[in-house]
Amino acid sequence: MQRNSAFGRMWTSFGMGRKPQTTPPQDSPARIRSDALADAPHLVHGFCGNGLMPGVSVLTLDGALPVEYLAPGDRIITRDSGTAVLQAVRRARRHLPRVHIQAGTLGHMRPNSDLTLPASQQILIRDWRAKALFGRSSALIPAKRLIDGTFIRDDGSAACEMTELIFDAPHILYVDGLELASSAPLTARPEPQRQPHQM
Repeated sequence: MQRNSAFGRMWTSFGMGRKPQTTPPQDSPARIRSDALADAPHLVHGFCGNGLMPGVSVLTLDGALPVEYLAPGDRIITRDSGTAVLQAVRRARRHLPRVHIQAGTLGHMRPNSDLTLPASQQILIRDWRAKALFGRSSALIPAKRLIDGTFIRDDGSAACEMTELIFDAPHILYVDGLELASSAPLTARPEPQRQPHQM
C-alpha cells in the first residue's frame, strides 16, 4: 500500500496508540497542500454550498475514511462514475446553518449514524420523498428541504470547520451511508488569446 494514501496517512496519525487529530496540524503536508490549493488561481472561490463537517467518513478505494485525512490524488468511490481522483481539498471555518439527520431516516443505514450537514448540502434521495416532492424516483436537493422537525431537524447556525472535496467534474459521493454532491469542480484556466499572424 502506498505510504501517501489516505489510509496510510490515517494509520500513521495514530502513532503509539494516539487518537487521530480532528483536523490536520498546520505544518502537515495535507494541510499545507490544501491551504496552497485554496489560494490557487484555477480554483472556484467561495462556498458553493456542498461541504462536509469533521467526523464524517467518505468511501474511498482504501475504504471508508475520515474526511480529515483526504488529500489531492486520493481515489474516491462515486455513484456516477465508479471512482474519481480528488483534485483539491479546501478547508475553512465558516458560520453556517446546519441540519441534523437521524440514523436510518432516508432508508436502511441512510445515514448509518446520526449526521449533521450544512443546510445547503445537496443530498441524492431515492425514496418516497423524491416522488412526493418532484414526482421522480430520485432527486438532488439541499438538506434544508428535507426538514420534518422530528427525524430531520434544523440544528441552528454555528461556526464549523468545513471540508470541500473538489474534482474535475461534479460527482455523487458516499458519505456515512448517504449520497452527497461534491463541491463545485475546478474551473479551467482560460486559454491565452493568440494574435493573428502578421504577413
